Amino acid sequence: DRLQTGVAGTGIVADIKGGRPGHAVMVRADMDGLPITEAGDLPFRSSRRGVMHACGHDVHMAVALEVARALAAHRNQLPGMVRFVFQPAEEIAGGAKPMIEAGVLSGIDRVVGLHVWAGLPTGQVSVRSGAMMASADGFTLVVRGQGGHGAMPDLTVDAVVIAAQIVTALQTLVSRETSPRAPVVVTLGSIHGGSAFNIIAGEVVIQGTLRTFDARLRERLLQRVAELAGGIATAMRGACEFHLESAAPPVVNDAAIAGLVADVAKDLLGTEAVVPFEPLMVGEDVAYFLDARPGCFFLLGGAPDSGPVLHHTAEFRVDERCLAIGYRVMSAAVLRLLEPG
Repeated sequence: DRLQTGVAGTGIVADIKGGRPGHAVMVRADMDGLPITEAGDLPFRSSRRGVMHACGHDVHMAVALEVARALAAHRNQLPGMVRFVFQPAEEIAGGAKPMIEAGVLSGIDRVVGLHVWAGLPTGQVSVRSGAMMASADGFTLVVRGQGGHGAMPDLTVDAVVIAAQIVTALQTLVSRETSPRAPVVVTLGSIHGGSAFNIIAGEVVIQGTLRTFDARLRERLLQRVAELAGGIATAMRGACEFHLESAAPPVVNDAAIAGLVADVAKDLLGTEAVVPFEPLMVGEDVAYFLDARPGCFFLLGGAPDSGPVLHHTAEFRVDERCLAIGYRVMSAAVLRLLEPG
């Protein structure tokens, strides 16, 4: 057995070796929180103001730790080897790649993970073959012109006007350059420029995100964002720099392993508890692990009795009963995945 800390910064890796031949399975749990002050007065609320688990990563860690504890107690009867990977920096899509570069996939042939979902009733799980979460690319466009006096626009190159044209044009990537049958989101969530009403801005910064389920379409549209923004800026006597700030490919489950996990969940919880779902436009950097090894990432229902709540909010919470359900499904799935053949 092996325990490593400080992997790719603050990551933790623990191996449990079985007593007979079998597969090498990686269980992934993300660890990071979000810069939000937790609302409410729950006994397990965050002890630090301005930081909370607003996406359920504490649930993921708890489930993985309990699975590890149970398997370690019976390691001699286990086939193969289980590697538990506790990953930092999922929220900024910056944790999985460094951990892969640190070698956490060495010797691994299958990957499994879960995400608690507060929009799904407690007691249910969702497993999907193929694409289940979108790519998540964050980008910055720096539009540059020539600032000057607001009364003398002819002597300037107005970066605000250029940026306005870029914002409008980028929406045509969805409406005019992508098939209506291919889900794509282009959101420009931040635009900043200018300092006063009578000063023409020389620089505007636009930040946005691109989401899709198709890896090839993703690459083409990212290229088109840069081309379109740069072309418009040049045509209007300015310039535009494109910077890809964060990136994660689509989350794509292996059909055979997803089927195995679904069967395990049906056996434990009943057929009616395993529910279908449409692919989600949110991103998750577990995609890097699933891009390198076959595996399955599934949703664990955790909606409280009061009804679904939103992730990434101060009010986020889950029904604690989901912990036991997550443990049962994950441990049984790992045992099945370890078996040779």
